[in-house]
Amino acid sequence: MTDLTVGTRQRIEAIDRLRGLVMILMAIDHVRDFFSITAFAPEDLTQTDTGYFLTRWITHFCAPIFVFLSGVSAWLHQGNKELSAKELSLFLLTRGLWLILLELTVITFFWQFAYNFMIMQVIWAIGWSMIFLALLVFLPRQVTLLIGLAMVFSHNLFDGLSPASFGSLGWLWNILHVQTFFNTTPMGFGLFVGYPLIPWVGVAAVGYGLGSVFDQPETERNRSLLILGATTVGVFLLLRGFNLYGESGVAPADAIWTDHGRGVWFAVMSFVNTTKYPPSLLFLCMTIGPALLLMPVFERMGGPVGRFITVFGRVPFLFYILHLPLINLAATFYNKAIYDQWRINFFNPASWPESYEPSLLRLYVVWALVIFVLYWPCKAFMNYRKTHKQWWLSYL
Repeated sequence: MTDLTVGTRQRIEAIDRLRGLVMILMAIDHVRDFFSITAFAPEDLTQTDTGYFLTRWITHFCAPIFVFLSGVSAWLHQGNKELSAKELSLFLLTRGLWLILLELTVITFFWQFAYNFMIMQVIWAIGWSMIFLALLVFLPRQVTLLIGLAMVFSHNLFDGLSPASFGSLGWLWNILHVQTFFNTTPMGFGLFVGYPLIPWVGVAAVGYGLGSVFDQPETERNRSLLILGATTVGVFLLLRGFNLYGESGVAPADAIWTDHGRGVWFAVMSFVNTTKYPPSLLFLCMTIGPALLLMPVFERMGGPVGRFITVFGRVPFLFYILHLPLINLAATFYNKAIYDQWRINFFNPASWPESYEPSLLRLYVVWALVIFVLYWPCKAFMNYRKTHKQWWLSYL
């Protein structure tokens, strides 16, 4: 989600293009929330179909790549700006606090057009990842990498711990490792911890620890990325194939892939149906591994497609800030026109109009329109950043 790589050196186009692609994919999931939500979770293989499962599954790549690239970008930003560890730490600290503040205020409001409860999602996780990195940048890069890998690989060992295990500090375990909705808080409104922080902060540390790979000449860098990507995918295939380790579940059986009594294709979908909240080791390997393999392809991608997705990758935060109110506003007017209701809580099936039916066609039409509309302000801001270097541009 972050773009810290502007500097004197030539940009790594693969980063911009990969980031742009996942921004575009992310909008699919958010349009689904407002225009084509279902009474069942799209990843629930006992109820879903192929279309809804893949529509949800393709967006799984977004958050891990956002967070991983935030760590990579922090490394590149330090080199580009020739910052000391102290200067980088202060920048990451202030930017992290800024992102958390925006998540809890502006972005929370854009999701609801109200303020019924605070939302802690991907921007929240990236903000805390930057604050965590602000401490780690004083350590040798290799140590930061090891700390990040330890968090990513070991956190599933603690899946059996419930908030109740920590007594009065159970709320802290919710923030760190258990997705939770608190109906009330001392402040008088609810709180949704959508992105528990572990292991997201570890993913950013891994990105920072691998940042030196992106300092290599292009040919050498691409070779390193292919090796890293193939290794990560190999770890996923080995651990998932034999159900050895790395997937979350209330009971051990929940972490095992199966056909759910629906045939071979559903066994295939089950194989890649890994846990996102919090992201299991297998979820992270499944998403980050292929992204690393694709980066050499993105480096060579030119033409209209390459230029198009680069626009969103150059100004990812602006796109994020704009797409939520646009989708919400469009849904508001659509609901009034079709159902004669200004506000519909589609996260509560009991409030759905009788005539409502989910539609993938409607979802993808609206998604394409959202991307088309936002391309132009994103392109204008991208061009503005090319010719302006004010300090506050690093925070947008």
